[in-house]
Amino acid sequence: MSDPVLVETLKQIETALQRVLTRFEEVSSVDYFLDSEAGLEKMDGLCMQLIAVGESLKHVDKLTDKKLLLNYPNINWKDAKGLRDIISHHYFDLDAEAIFDVCSLNVEPMLQTIRKIIKEL
Repeated sequence: MSDPVLVETLKQIETALQRVLTRFEEVSSVDYFLDSEAGLEKMDGLCMQLIAVGESLKHVDKLTDKKLLLNYPNINWKDAKGLRDIISHHYFDLDAEAIFDVCSLNVEPMLQTIRKIIKEL
């Protein structure tokens, strides 16, 4: 039987990643973030969800003694957790292109992996 706190944390990550994908749908290029106040607000919202994901991944590591995520090496978990630190502590130095790349390239595979983990638990 799996830990209900762990499962709930993974489901929260799943929800946040799905929100990122949904909110990112209308973003066609990095310029979208930079060309208007609405674009900056969109990036802010995406960053908030990415912070939540990173923080929750750290919680997963704490709950599993850093063993669970190691079973899914297709995702760079260290960078995902590190992104949370970068966004939180260096927000004014944040690179819009890096956020665009993360949202366009990394979120969907992570979402699929999180769903797989939940299913396997």
